[in-house]
Formats: sequence, C-alpha cells, structure tokens
Amino acid sequence: MTPAARVAAAIEVLDRIGTGVAAEQALTNWARGNRFAGSGDRAAIRDFVFDALRRRRSSAALGGGAAGRALALGLLRGQGADPAEIFTGTGHAPPPLTAEESGAFGADLSEGERLDLPDWLLPELRRSLGADLEPVAMILRDRAPVGLRVNLARASHESACAALRADGIGSEPHPLAATARIVTANARRLKSAQAYRDGLVELQDPASQAVVEALLPVPEGARILDYCAGGGGKALALAAATGRPVAAHDADPRRMRDIPDRAARAGAAIACLSAEAVAARAPWDLVLADAPCSGSGAWRRQPEAKWTLTPERLAALNAIQDEILATTSRLVARGGRLAYATCSLLEAENGDRVAGFLDRGGWRLLAERRFSPREGGDGFFVALLERE
Repeated sequence: MTPAARVAAAIEVLDRIGTGVAAEQALTNWARGNRFAGSGDRAAIRDFVFDALRRRRSSAALGGGAAGRALALGLLRGQGADPAEIFTGTGHAPPPLTAEESGAFGADLSEGERLDLPDWLLPELRRSLGADLEPVAMILRDRAPVGLRVNLARASHESACAALRADGIGSEPHPLAATARIVTANARRLKSAQAYRDGLVELQDPASQAVVEALLPVPEGARILDYCAGGGGKALALAAATGRPVAAHDADPRRMRDIPDRAARAGAAIACLSAEAVAARAPWDLVLADAPCSGSGAWRRQPEAKWTLTPERLAALNAIQDEILATTSRLVARGGRLAYATCSLLEAENGDRVAGFLDRGGWRLLAERRFSPREGGDGFFVALLERE
C-alpha cells in the first residue's frame, strides 16, 4: 500500500471508532476485511490511527472537524506534512482537498486543544502537575516506548540482551528500575523472540517495575498478595524480586487468564485466588492494590481513555479506590504493609485517596512516590502504608 492508501484506510478506521467501536476492534475488523494488507501496512495504519487519537483535539481543530477525514487532515498538518500530497484522489488515496478544507484552521488553539486535553480536566491536572502540566501533556501526545523487565531469576541483563540481539531486537537499560530496559529496535518482533518465549524478559513499563522496587525488601517468609492483579505483570515482578510465591486476585478473573502461562514461562509461583480464598488465607504481610483508575499516566498507550473520562466517571473511580483501600486494609496483618498504586497522574486518585484513608486511623505512611512520564516511563503513583 502507498502512504496515501494507508491514510485512506486509517480514515475508514477512525470513522468506525467515531461510531463507538473500540480502536482495537475497529483495527481488527478492518484487517479482516482487507487481507491484502501486509503486516507493514497494518502497523503503519495502526500507528496513524493511534497518533490521531492521542492528538484528537488538536487534529480536529487543525482539520476542521471530528470525522476521520478531518482528523487525518489535522494530524498531518500538526506533524508539519502537506496534506495535499496525500489527498490526491489518485489510486487508493483520499479524494483531493476541497476549497474549504484547504483553508486555514486552528490559527488560535485553546489550551486544551494545544495540549490535547479535555477542558474540564485542566484544573485538576494543573493542581496535580503544577509546572509539569505542559511538558507532560506534550509527552502524552506521542507514542510510548516499549519497556522490558529482565527476569533476573533466569537471566542477567547481558544474557537477556544477547538473546534479544539474536532475534534482531535492540535494547538498552533504563534508570527507573534495576530490571528495566527500553526496546530501541524491532519492538514488533518481541512476542516471537526466543528471549520472550523462554521467560528471560517480560513486557513491562519501567515505572511499573519501579513501583514493585518501591516495595522491597520484603521480609523473609512474608505472605504476598497482588489484589488487583490484572494480567499479572506486578505479581510476576514481585515473585522474581523476592524469590517467593505470590498470590494474585482480580475482581474479574478473566483478566488473570494468562497468568498461569506467564508464570510457567518465567519460573514463578503465582496462585490465582478468588475473593473467598483471599479472605480465608488472610492475614497477608504485604498487599499490593494497583487500583482501577483513569489511566491518565498511560494515555499514550490507551488514548481513547483520555476522551471517555468524565467528571462522573472520575467520581465513580474515586469511590472504587476508597472501597479497595478499605477492603485490602482488612486483609493485612498487624505490622504488615499495604501498597496503594495507580497509573494515574491525578491527585484526586492518588494523594487525596491516601490522605482520606489515613484520616481514619490505624495506619501510617512509610513512603510515597510519583513517577512522571518525564522520567521515561508511564505516570504512576505508589504509597506504602504500614498497619500500626
């Protein structure tokens, strides 16, 4: 496919997303209906679509609308490209620009348009980030790096790096965590690479790994629970870091379906437990609660979430976060520790929740850390609390 044909395909996908179809589903549906497209074409279309979603507000302002064609036009303008070279109407290219589309748009962007952020969220982001608001917002407009965790239970950085190189994958260490690396070449080969299949490396953002490091050291014999385990990334990291079994629980057990295979590959002992089993095995010495949140620290990876978050949804998430803190606190042994984490940049989901929890008494704050996208990973928050 030509670059122009790829943009035409991206416009089609963006229009489907505009009707309410999730981005991943829209891309999958397009690929199934256009099997002539090679892997390089599909990757380029995906990248264009996600770039347009990350920059949806500025692209709409620069393109004169919210439809797929306008977003593509605005994205190209925002990237400094000449849309007339793509919108030619020849072959499978999008039809030529109209006189109206050729006019000037976005000469005076608002702050929200320029930063690609919802207007209603700007005050909370300014409260949370202060002078970092603009630089962080600009980072969130671009693609995130691909992070790896070296499984030090099975490999050193040197041996993992050599195994990756054998499959043509370049990587370099990342300073946020002792286990972290960033992929510098051929990231799309990772899941077929021998180093990945043998459990030498796992896909994991450096800041996510740093959250786990913030919980160390764990006392010998400690009983560890990852309460909101999801796909098990932090449970696997905890098992590798401590050399101990880790229990995993999630409110939706389907999210944990890959954990047994991932644990077997990594040589980790992870037991997936129901809520009843978690309560029956209490008390736990360390409980990690990586709570559901806005995901604002990871909007580079899930840009749709930036635009679907509402004040009502944020309030509902805060209620869920408070409930999880209350529930997990009852599972912790006396003198044990509770780690509350989110991949959010918002104080409404981070410091505010912890402060409210501490006000109820019985706990003390040992440490608190915010990880900014300016540090090279996703935005994360972790607070380590001790039961008195």
